[in-house]
Amino acid sequence: MTVTTQQEADSTGLPTFVRRFTATAKGARLARRFATVELADSGRLERDEEVDAVALVVAELASNAVRHGNVRGRQFEVQLICMPEGVRVAVSDARGDRQPCAQPASEGEGGHGMRLVASLSTAWGVDRRDVGKTVWADVPCGGGR
Repeated sequence: MTVTTQQEADSTGLPTFVRRFTATAKGARLARRFATVELADSGRLERDEEVDAVALVVAELASNAVRHGNVRGRQFEVQLICMPEGVRVAVSDARGDRQPCAQPASEGEGGHGMRLVASLSTAWGVDRRDVGKTVWADVPCGGGR
């Protein structure tokens, strides 16, 4: 189902929480819960609204990883990198050929979740990997808003 959560410091020394999940709807739900529990327990965010904003971004990116980045037998990974101005949410999946986009409000179905991600973050983007992609968003918290 999932692998053990790792709390580590990235190459810059910033606290990072990492966990892999099955590419299922349950895995996406668990990813949101992971973000909520780890950030609330860490004490790194000052307000519940900040935890909620990060959890919403994780939920959307995890849902996209399951829906659009799923490769049978492969998991997706969530990283929460605690930066001085907020939290970088990075979700990696195994499909690099399907890129997210934020649809204009007037467009039809799909892409509206990425508009939510864009509204809650100061920046977001996609990085290619050897296998798949990482979609990231910087969610401002504390003094970063």
